[in-house]
Amino acid sequence: MTGSSPAQGDGKGRTWRQRIPTLALFGVVALALLGTFTLILTTVEAERVQRAQAARTSGILAALDEIVRATITGETGQRGFFITSDTRYLAPYHQGRAQYDAALERLRSRMGGPLPPEQERLLAEIARMGDAKWAEMAGVVELVAARRIPDAHVRVLSDEGQLAMAGLRRAVARLEAIEQARLDLAVQRAAAAEARMLPSLAALFVVIVCALALGLWQAIRMAEAEARAANAAEIAAARDRADLLAKELNHRVKNLFAVILAIVKMSARGDTAAAPAVDRIASRIHALVTAHEVTQGAGQAQTVDLADLIGKAIAPYRSASERCELDGDSLVLPGRHAVPLGLVLHELVTNAVKYGAWAQPGGLLRIAWRRDGDGAHLLWEEICAQPGGVTMEPGREGFGSALIRSSERQLGGTITRRASERGLVVEMRFALAEAGN
Repeated sequence: MTGSSPAQGDGKGRTWRQRIPTLALFGVVALALLGTFTLILTTVEAERVQRAQAARTSGILAALDEIVRATITGETGQRGFFITSDTRYLAPYHQGRAQYDAALERLRSRMGGPLPPEQERLLAEIARMGDAKWAEMAGVVELVAARRIPDAHVRVLSDEGQLAMAGLRRAVARLEAIEQARLDLAVQRAAAAEARMLPSLAALFVVIVCALALGLWQAIRMAEAEARAANAAEIAAARDRADLLAKELNHRVKNLFAVILAIVKMSARGDTAAAPAVDRIASRIHALVTAHEVTQGAGQAQTVDLADLIGKAIAPYRSASERCELDGDSLVLPGRHAVPLGLVLHELVTNAVKYGAWAQPGGLLRIAWRRDGDGAHLLWEEICAQPGGVTMEPGREGFGSALIRSSERQLGGTITRRASERGLVVEMRFALAEAGN
C-alpha cells in the first residue's frame, strides 16, 4: 500500500492556503451582490405599492366625484319638477338616483376592508348624508306629485336638504384628503427607495474593484514566490496558476452579475406594471458589468479608445440628475494603459458620487482630453452645486490614493490632484508611444 509523500502533503496544504484569500474575496463580493439584490427587491416592492395606491386613490376619487355629481343632477331635476310640475324633469332626477346608488357601491368596493376607524366613519357619514339628501328630494317630489305645493314649498325652504348636502361635501372632502395623503406617502417611499439604488450600485462596484485588486495582488505574490524557485518549469506553472486564479475570480464575478440580473427579471415576471422599474435597474446592472469589463484591460497587444474607456467608466453612475460634459476626440491608447487608467477613472467617479460634484443635486462633472505631442492630456474637473463642497478623500491617504499612485507609475506619467473653490481638479499626462498612430 502506498501513501502520499510529505512533499505532496505540503504542496496540497500550500495550495489550500493560497486559495483561502481568493475564496474570502469571492465571499465578500457575493455578500455585496446579495445586499444589492435585496435593495433592488425593496425598490420594486415600493414602486408596486405606489402603483397599487395610485390605482386605489384614483378609483376612490372618481367614485366620490360621481356621488356628488349624481346628487347635484338629482337636485336639479327635483327643483325643475317643483317649479314647473313638468314630469319631464323627473328623468334627470331618476338618472341621478341610479348613478348615486351605483357610485356608492363602487366606493365601497374600491375601499375594501377592513378599513381604519376614520375611513370607516367617513364612509358611513357619506352614505348617511347622501341618503338624507335623497330622502329630502324624494319627499318634495312626492308632495309636488300629490299637488301639495305649499307643503313642498315649506320643505324646500327648510334647512334639511342644505344641511345634508353640506355634510356630504365635508365627508367627501375629508376622505379625498386622506386618500391623497396615503398616495403622497407611497410616492415618497418609492422615491426614497430609488434614491438608495445609485449609492448601492456604486458601493458594489467599489467592492468588486477592491476585490479584484486584492486578488491581483495575491496572484502577484504567488508568482513572485514561485519566481524565486530554481526550476523554470515550476516558475511557469506558478504563473499559470496565478493567471488561472485571477481569471477564475473575474469569471465568478461576471457569473454573479448574470445571476443577480436573472433574479431581478424573474422577480417581476408576470407583473407588467413593474417592467419599467425592472428595465431601469437592469440597465444600471448592464452598465456596471460593462465598466467592470473595461477595467480588466484590452491586452498588451491591443489598443483601447480613450473616449470609450471614459464613457464606460462613468456609465453606471450617470443619469439625468448627474450632469456631465465630455470634450475630446477619438484618442487611441496602448492596451497596457487600460487597467491602470480604468481603475483611476473608477476611483474618481466613485469619489465624485460620495464626496464631490455628484454627491449633491446640481453638480457638474467636466472631462476633457486631447493629444499633447507624443502623449495625452486628460483634465477632470468637478463643479459642486455649493462652493466649498468636500471633494478630497477625508482623513489620511487610503487605498484610493495608493491605487492612483500605483497607476501613475504604470502609466509612466503624472497624475496631479488639487482642490479648487468649487471642487476637485485632476490632471493626467502620459505617453502614447505604443498607440500605433
